[in-house]
Amino acid sequence: MQSTSTGKSAPRAFLSLGLLYGQDHTCSNFIRGLRMINLHSFFSSLPVLLVTLSLHYDDGEAKSEAEARRYMENGNTLLAAGQLADALAQYNAAIDNDPDNYMVYYKRAAVYLAQGKSKLALPDLKKSMDLKADFTPAIINHGNILFKQGHIHKAREDYESVLKYDRLNKEADKQLGLTHTVEERIKIGDQMFAANNMVDALDAYSRVILYLPWNAEMHRKRAKVYHEMGELYKMIDDLKAVTKLVPDSTEVYLEMSRLHDSLGDLDFALEDIRECLKLDPDHKECFALYKLLKKIKRFLDASENFIRDGRYDDAISKLESAIETAGSGGIYEIRANARICHAHRMAQHTSEALKICGLVLKQDPENVDVLIDRAEACIQNEMYDEAVSSYQKADEIEDSQRTQEGLDRSQKLLKQSKKRDYYKILGVKRNAVKKDILKAYRQLAMQWHPDKHEGDDKAKAEKMFMDIADAKEVLTDPEMRQKFDAGEDPLDPEQQQQHHHHHNPFGFNPFGGGGFQFKFHFN
Repeated sequence: MQSTSTGKSAPRAFLSLGLLYGQDHTCSNFIRGLRMINLHSFFSSLPVLLVTLSLHYDDGEAKSEAEARRYMENGNTLLAAGQLADALAQYNAAIDNDPDNYMVYYKRAAVYLAQGKSKLALPDLKKSMDLKADFTPAIINHGNILFKQGHIHKAREDYESVLKYDRLNKEADKQLGLTHTVEERIKIGDQMFAANNMVDALDAYSRVILYLPWNAEMHRKRAKVYHEMGELYKMIDDLKAVTKLVPDSTEVYLEMSRLHDSLGDLDFALEDIRECLKLDPDHKECFALYKLLKKIKRFLDASENFIRDGRYDDAISKLESAIETAGSGGIYEIRANARICHAHRMAQHTSEALKICGLVLKQDPENVDVLIDRAEACIQNEMYDEAVSSYQKADEIEDSQRTQEGLDRSQKLLKQSKKRDYYKILGVKRNAVKKDILKAYRQLAMQWHPDKHEGDDKAKAEKMFMDIADAKEVLTDPEMRQKFDAGEDPLDPEQQQQHHHHHNPFGFNPFGGGGFQFKFHFN
């Protein structure tokens, strides 16, 4: 009775052992379970025990698969909603629960592709293909990534594999044909480049890159074509693409920095060279260029601060240092001289401004800022014809408010110069201060006072004395002087009448003058 009872209880005891062992894999728990039964009962109950353990294992496996399906369904919903990060987390959990499900790997690859992470998608597609050899969607996508990366032969193998399983697959057939077309266009591009036919080489390489956008070598080839064509900014765009495709792009960043430097794009040149140093802090060429560019920028930034503060001589000194550092004959010399021209003009160093502006315009004839600075220096030097000429050219190039206003003002000054010029009458510069104007007036008033002249000279003296008085009146009154400097003579009745009519659409003064007199009688 006892042995029978023990025998019947053995499966139950070992079922407890199995559950216990399923929950805790330590050896001590396993040994503890063995002590609950005797060996005779164990061996006699072994067939029942194996079935029990198998059922328990199958139940756990089914539970994991169910969890995996739930995670995958959640991932599908999130992927359709565009919530890529959350979908990825669900697919990761699904793979943890069911690592042999080919569809989950395919779905996770879809998330990676949507995130632009094609390199991460490749292993998942390969895993999906390994788990289900005839799963053609995974094979095609695997081939498409390889094709875009420029691995044409490997991509072709994938497309051929798809056609073995599905010989009517239109996408695989189309892509297979494209692999041959692209190879042919690469050959044509190489031949055209070797023959120095850059237009056709560019066309061939550009068509290839449409299909191989993730291939660094093709971007390098097209960059060389752009270099030969002088299209440096387009060349830089292709080199940027290379830096995103190749992890170690130290030399590419150095090349980009030099190109930006040659174009005068100092800030971009510094950005590129910093990226070079991030990849290799000990790179000698990158470090040397970085120090040079930083020094040039320091001088240029300091000069702009001085110009803003009105310290024009200090600004000129910094700009000259920038030219010395960068070397003569380059873009920085032209740009620094353009700012030197501006600083001289603002400091009213007229002759120096005209000289430097002229040098810059020989090298950069359509520099509007320099044309304006030259025009203003001409006005300072009373060279109104040349001022009008410079403003006309600037307006043709830019056609803006500042060029139009400058042109109008210079034309008025030219017209005015042919009449009375109050500065010339007093013999003072256009930038003369009130103290100098009054001093000149007193000297000339004493010289041309009518009481000091007789006969024919008296009439001349009277006219000169009136002109001197008018000049003093206009140039010592801020509002009248401002009008005169803008090309309007505030004492010229004809100009004032025209100005008055310009601002009065009725052509008369409603408060008196112009043929109408309103008299008010106050009792």
